[in-house]
Amino acid sequence: MGITAVVFDLDGVLIDSEPVWERVRRAYVAEKGGQWLPDTQRRLMGMSTGEWSEYLSGELGVGESPETVAREVVERMAERYGEAVPLLPGAVEAVQRISEHWPLGLASSSPRALIDSVLGRTGLIEFFTVTFSTEEVDRGKPAPDVYLTVATFLRQRPTDCVAVEDSSNGLRSAHAAGMRVIAAPRPEYPPAPDAMRLACRVISGLDELTPALITG
Repeated sequence: MGITAVVFDLDGVLIDSEPVWERVRRAYVAEKGGQWLPDTQRRLMGMSTGEWSEYLSGELGVGESPETVAREVVERMAERYGEAVPLLPGAVEAVQRISEHWPLGLASSSPRALIDSVLGRTGLIEFFTVTFSTEEVDRGKPAPDVYLTVATFLRQRPTDCVAVEDSSNGLRSAHAAGMRVIAAPRPEYPPAPDAMRLACRVISGLDELTPALITG
């Protein structure tokens, strides 16, 4: 069967937000007297809001409830995006180019408030038929929940969809949903080798994301 829809991740695929998330959460943990561990950023990538706020609250020793952690960190992220949205080169063009051929979905680990802020501020919202946050499904990435939900609301079979992902947990999530996966890894946060092997294609920039690549 041919491809009937394309589903994008947001953080690390369309916006260079992982460094912003790391700076904000690392500073927050230090401010609250917690300890940032060597593998913390890798573990956080792909977690839902409930998952990462619980992780910061518990394992990293932040002396606040998960609900407070989530609210305060998301407020700081919103302030950063209010100053500027860190769009990756070619993001708008790639989304527009692909939307001319297939309906688009968005499957993000960002909270709904930040998804709406980014898509609204950049004008990308007009290209997406369906957008979901992992906070709106039972489990975050690497579980397939958010990708399966997007496919359901797009009224497409997951096996007929292509996902564009950057992180280990994102690649695992889309693959577990049955989607064909294109990896767009960020060099600063390279995916684990086993996750990269799940991708059918690897691109180094969004200018390489073309209809021919998706159908090839």
